[in-house]
Amino acid sequence: MDNLDAFECYDHLLFDPLESLGWSVDEIPWKNQQTDWNQFEAVIIRSPWDYQKAPQAFLKTLKRIDQSSAILENNYELVKWNIDKTYLKDLEEQGNEIVPSLWSTHFEGDQIDHYYRQLKTSEIIIKPTVSAGAEDTFWINRSESEKYIDRLSKIFDNRSFLIQPFMKNIIKEGEFSVFFFGDTYSHTILKTPKSNDFRVQEEHGGKLTKVIPEAKLLTSARNLLHKITPMPLYSRMDYVRTDENSFALMELELIEPSLYFNMDPESPKRFAKVFDQWIKARSGDSAH
Repeated sequence: MDNLDAFECYDHLLFDPLESLGWSVDEIPWKNQQTDWNQFEAVIIRSPWDYQKAPQAFLKTLKRIDQSSAILENNYELVKWNIDKTYLKDLEEQGNEIVPSLWSTHFEGDQIDHYYRQLKTSEIIIKPTVSAGAEDTFWINRSESEKYIDRLSKIFDNRSFLIQPFMKNIIKEGEFSVFFFGDTYSHTILKTPKSNDFRVQEEHGGKLTKVIPEAKLLTSARNLLHKITPMPLYSRMDYVRTDENSFALMELELIEPSLYFNMDPESPKRFAKVFDQWIKARSGDSAH
């Protein structure tokens, strides 16, 4: 994007490891329509944290890159699939545990009570199916539903959204993010929200801690990764522990996730090595 001053971004930590392998790096905003993508050997999508405001324009830019001689990562078709959270339906059908979800294309105030009943909860999360950074995401207690109806009616008048039970372990324990570069496991972090909040992003006061993942969390993430076709260059899986002590997928991030290179000193080198091998395997070992 044009300006990342309001965000915590760690992509610059990739520059030295990539350059040590012979790669020259440029940062280009996706809205720049004058870019000749044919001049690049590869284009990595990183941190376009305003794409949700114009998703079709974003996809149009990616299509131009995909049609150029540059190798786009992650893959265009993967991004197109991942840009709408309805991809979670596909993953659930493949046998992956997700946070229970309801889906709607139009908000009607008289339906909100139905959401609590169907999800068997007194607290829900409502968020757009196309969104980033917890934008237009609401945590609503059943006793306070009425005060949100007008606002939700305006925001979701003609906009698809999903409804999930509020997972209390987000506050009690946190949200786990598991990172892979290609098929290589990289690192795991635990994100916890600040007091009286549910948003785990740094921009909202969330705290980050590097952790060693439990075996069943890593197994869940690996099983999910191997069901994604084609395999992405980078992936982030966000999980929350359930009351049954399993791990439910909250999001599969293949477009613009922070990869938190700051939390693992070796992760930038790990990414650069996988990228170098990845591109050479696709384009032949040519000079760059």
